[in-house]
Amino acid sequence: MHRLLSVVMARAGSPRGQAWGCGRRGAHQRAGLPPLGHGWVGGLGLGLGLALGMKLAGGLRGATPAQPPAAPDPEASPQAELPQEQSFAPRPPQSPPPSSAKSFARAIDSSRDLLHRIKDEVGAPGIVVGVSVDGKEVWSEGLGYADVENRVPCKPETVMRIASISKSLTMVALAKLWEEGKLDLDIPVQRYVPEFPEKEYEGEKVSVTTRLLISHLSGIRHYEKDMKKVKEEKAYKALKMMKGTMAPDQEKEGKSNEKNDLAKAKTEQDNETKFRNSKPCKKKNDFEQGELYLKEKFENSIESLRLFKNDPLFFKPGSQFLYSTFGYTLLAAIVERASGYKYLDYMQKIFHDLDMLTTVQEENEPVIYNRARFYVYNKKRRLVNTPYVDNSYKWAGGGFLSTVGDLLKFGNAMLYGYQVGLFKDSNENLLPGYLKPETMVMIWTPVPNTEMSWDKEGKYAMAWGVVEKKQTYGSCRKQRHYASHTGGAVGASSVLLVLPEELDTEAINNKVPPRGIIVSIICNMQSVGLNSTALKIALEFDKDRSD
Repeated sequence: MHRLLSVVMARAGSPRGQAWGCGRRGAHQRAGLPPLGHGWVGGLGLGLGLALGMKLAGGLRGATPAQPPAAPDPEASPQAELPQEQSFAPRPPQSPPPSSAKSFARAIDSSRDLLHRIKDEVGAPGIVVGVSVDGKEVWSEGLGYADVENRVPCKPETVMRIASISKSLTMVALAKLWEEGKLDLDIPVQRYVPEFPEKEYEGEKVSVTTRLLISHLSGIRHYEKDMKKVKEEKAYKALKMMKGTMAPDQEKEGKSNEKNDLAKAKTEQDNETKFRNSKPCKKKNDFEQGELYLKEKFENSIESLRLFKNDPLFFKPGSQFLYSTFGYTLLAAIVERASGYKYLDYMQKIFHDLDMLTTVQEENEPVIYNRARFYVYNKKRRLVNTPYVDNSYKWAGGGFLSTVGDLLKFGNAMLYGYQVGLFKDSNENLLPGYLKPETMVMIWTPVPNTEMSWDKEGKYAMAWGVVEKKQTYGSCRKQRHYASHTGGAVGASSVLLVLPEELDTEAINNKVPPRGIIVSIICNMQSVGLNSTALKIALEFDKDRSD
């Protein structure tokens, strides 16, 4: 307003301003109105000032109180200083911080910085994170875009594919049926699903059970159909692992034995050299497999069995670990037969019980609010939309959509059930967990002969990967106990990680479960490893919690 008045007064005082004023007077007088006096400029300025003041006051009365500024983003680029229309990155929407979040300000800043780095490294359009501490959500935030074309920013409510975290959800259905006595985990699956044929391995009849399916020990294939490629790759990995873990004294002992038995040594050396020089046949990764991009809609789990039910087993059941999403398709059929409900209906009942109101099966037709779009880079390294896929053949193994908030609720429900047995003696008023403590202990107990591809320190349990507490040397690295599952789908990556508090008898007093850190991350870009990032974030919050 002061600037406007200054301009008016300056123009009025200058010769050009007088001409401008005379022009105005001339026009005024030509209109037949009384002549203007010399105070018209002051009157005009006063009028403009009153008008602007009234408008400003009205705007202030209608405005809401300003929110406190967010914490400064250490990864903010110089583009953030440009006018809004020139800025590429959206302001990260985040949930209103609860009062408890103030004590985690350092962990939030550090974790946001880490996520910006990961996002930039992989070129992900958008990423959403959620963290809860002792059952309470303390941070959720979206970075980047849920929809690049329409400039829709990611936010805590953004819905994305959670991929193989769906397996952990399916495990809850199986565990419930087992607790109710409706499902036996150790009898042949044909008792529930006779449509799945009995199997043989190398001419011997073998049994596939629900328990083996859950831990990927059934021998049922994944997306790769070539048995030879799979076996060669597993043998090659086993040799590399054996060489990597061999201690120096074992190597010396091996050399000594070779000298004592030259013939045997030469044979072994020749075989090893031959194996090393003949690399295994290149196996396609999952995203090069045609079955991952199926567009056919299957009406139910029984119908989708035809994709793999007549294929031979790759290994004898129980002998080797072979990650298989198709194994969970068979588990969905078992849920249907054991429960008497359609798989999706039974899962929706579970989601309702767990208060997971935004978790649904992915379908193209329904309008799903806040659903993100999914992306991949083409051969020219250009960002493109992923092709349409129909996940109805693998609801149980990778077909659900969810938010970070719902995943936090799920993780807390599992952690509560895992810990509530420890607190029963000190607090008799505690409600039971959704799953019994002994059930959760079974689910989070590592299974022999399994692998955890996203953390070599761990093993696969029952639809979760589990790393056990371990410390080899004093004042050195201490491995924390945690459970997690990652997910990789067309145009999406995800992780859900549960870091339980290390409880002792004294720590239980005056506390209630769940005690620990839950981290969920979802991303609309495929092939993004997120487990180590989630673990780092969990440890950051655990540090602030301890302090």
